[in-house]
Amino acid sequence: MAHAAEHENPLYGVMAEYDSVQALVEASRHAVAHGYSVLEAYSPIPIEELNDIIHRKRTKLSRIILAGGLAGLATGFAMQYWMSAVDYPMNVGGRPYATWTAFVVPSFELTILFSSLAAAVGMFLLNGLPQPYHPVFNVERFSLASSDKFFLVIESADPRFDKAETTRFLEGQGAKGVYDVAA
Repeated sequence: MAHAAEHENPLYGVMAEYDSVQALVEASRHAVAHGYSVLEAYSPIPIEELNDIIHRKRTKLSRIILAGGLAGLATGFAMQYWMSAVDYPMNVGGRPYATWTAFVVPSFELTILFSSLAAAVGMFLLNGLPQPYHPVFNVERFSLASSDKFFLVIESADPRFDKAETTRFLEGQGAKGVYDVAA
């Protein structure tokens, strides 16, 4: 009978509530040291330390931006070469049809344009945006994350996740409350 209840209301993870930045940072540090790897912290203010603790892996965004910039550079040179040497060649004073020095400034501008567009699109895609619904919204107390409370969620996708053990672990980290997060 317990298995039927789990399938009807699957668990996304376990959420712990903290009153201070220090408590959240320490709980996050202990969770990572304890072997948890799929976790997320929520707070009303940015906390730089959490980025180093929770998100240790490098992002793909810098590679996406580089690819966008190189595509812009190549597009700028190719477009100008096509227009100057192939599509509408004009011999002005015996100068060559295509000279790379004349193509630098427009190609630079397209490099900036393409890389900034790649950054914006890449950020949205890598962050999973737009996301009008997230399972943490199912916890009533989570609305306080935008005012004065701090939350740590250990997701059930974590290989080390066990509901009872994870709940005990978070309670042992000084959490003011531990809540199940329904998916």
